[in-house]
This record gives sequence, C-alpha cells and structure tokens, in this order.
Amino acid sequence: MDAADTVLMVRPAAFGADPEAARTNAFMRAPEAGVPEAELLTRAQAEFDALVDALRSAGVRVLVLDDTPEPATPDAVFPNNWFSTDRTIGGEHGILVLYPMCPPARRLERRPSDLAALFEREGFRVSRTIDRSFAEEAGRYLEGTGSLVLDHTRRFAYACRSARTDEQVLTDWCAGCSYGAFVFDAVDDAGDPIYHTNVMLSLGERFAVVCFECMPDGQQRADLRDDLVRSGRTLIDITSSQMGKFCANVLELQSQDGERLLAMSRTAHTAFTSDQLRSIERFTRPVVADIPTIESVGGGSVRCMIAEVFLPPIDGDAKQ
Repeated sequence: MDAADTVLMVRPAAFGADPEAARTNAFMRAPEAGVPEAELLTRAQAEFDALVDALRSAGVRVLVLDDTPEPATPDAVFPNNWFSTDRTIGGEHGILVLYPMCPPARRLERRPSDLAALFEREGFRVSRTIDRSFAEEAGRYLEGTGSLVLDHTRRFAYACRSARTDEQVLTDWCAGCSYGAFVFDAVDDAGDPIYHTNVMLSLGERFAVVCFECMPDGQQRADLRDDLVRSGRTLIDITSSQMGKFCANVLELQSQDGERLLAMSRTAHTAFTSDQLRSIERFTRPVVADIPTIESVGGGSVRCMIAEVFLPPIDGDAKQ
C-alpha cells in the first residue's frame, strides 16, 4: 500500500474541550479541574512539537500550517478530518478533497486557500478541488480520513457508520473519487457507534491493526477479516480496551529514504502486548510520541493529527 513520506500537521493556536464534539466522541475527557485554557494550549503545543520532531527525526517530511487565533478552533490539531489529497483522479493530477464536518465549530477549521498556498510554496501541485462540504446543509457528514480508512493502492475505503460517517455521502464520495467501499458497524462498550473508523482500524502495506471485538455483527466481522486476509495482510487483533488506548489510531508512513514507519502515541505503544509489537516490528519501525493532553482532551491520537500528502510536484521534484 502507498505510504506517504510527506505529511501536513496544524499547530494549534487554541485547544480545549469542545462540548459539541464530545456528544459524538466518547474518547474525549474533560480537562483537569482548575487547569486554565492557556496551560492546556501550552501543553498541546509542546506535544505537537514533540511529534513533529519525532517524525522529522525518522525521515518524514512534515509541513506545518499554523492555526489562526481567530476564529478559535479547539480541534484544529486534527486536520485529517477536513481534507485529504490524491495524486490522480479521472486523469487529473493533484487533487484536494474537502469534507463535511459534524461539529459546527470544526467547520471553521477548513482553510483551503491557505492550504493550497502552503502546498504551492512547498513545491506541490493542486490542480483541482473536490468540495463535499455542502452535505453539511442536509445534516450529513463524512470526516475525511477519520471516517475513511483508505487502501490507496486498491482504491478501497473502509468505514464504520456513525453520526460523523454518513453512508450516502460515502457513496457519493466513492463515485467521485473512484473508490470501492466496505461499510460496517462498530460500537463502544456502551453500545454507541464508534465515531471514527480510524480509532478501530489501521492499514499498513502488509498488516492491519483492527478491533474485531467492537463489531457486533458476526457476519460483518467475518467478512472484514476475510477481506483483510485476502489483501495479504497480517492481522493484529486488538481488544476494546486497547482501542480505547488508541492502539488502532496509528499510521504507516515512510521516510524520504523509503523506510517503513508506524507513527503512534506513547499510550498506544505501552498498551500493545509484546507479541503485537513484535508483529508490528516485522513490517515497520515504531515512531513514538507522548501526547497525553491531546489524546484525553481532544479525543484523538497520532493518526488524527496527521494528514498525508499525496500530491505531485509542480516541477519534477518537490522541495526537500
């Protein structure tokens, strides 16, 4: 499977609890009592910087888009939900896709002009923008590569239904982006839908981290297992408890030299068993960062913080 060697991350200018987002994200936790917002932001920025440093030290090219103080967007550190990129769709090269977001405050994060300008400065071409955000008007959402776990080589998407992942919007996205899809149901211990697919499933080229335990439908479990095995992947089956520690919210990347890497949080790395880590290390080298504030208050982990860049260079080779 194609793995990005360049990613984009958004350095937060605001950070804190978003009650609107918490309604559909059971991974979010209220901040510690008495901790001022300024302190939360300082912690989140330090954790963000540490992840950027870890990725760059491993050889991944990281583009940083600075968040703007106004309007305040407390979840801006998770840009993969509002955009994705694709090298080629329908013969056109350099595609930017914008997505409909469920929490109203998160819609303010979309900055396509600033994003396109950054890509151009860094030597990447955006020739077309596919904007699906209009689905918000009908109360339908599809939150980027949170809702969609993508096999770029097979052009196949995996998605669990939720308030943030609407099947009709997914169908339209597949038609416009030339993808097939596997749609299923996944729930947490309370029986509520998992808000984003990427907290229970991660695809590497030769392995998949997946929480079958959170899928209530036995036939869907069997079908997903069969599909992933047919794709040639080794399955790393995690428990619901491990899912809650973000073991599936990990992302395979590659260095500029082609080394396969798996970006993950310290929380996830600690929660994997020794056998699971040995399986992972057969295929990739873990790149680990400690991001407890972002995980607990923001309700997302390392994968949510990273937007892969799959764009062609403007002139032969992109800037290094």
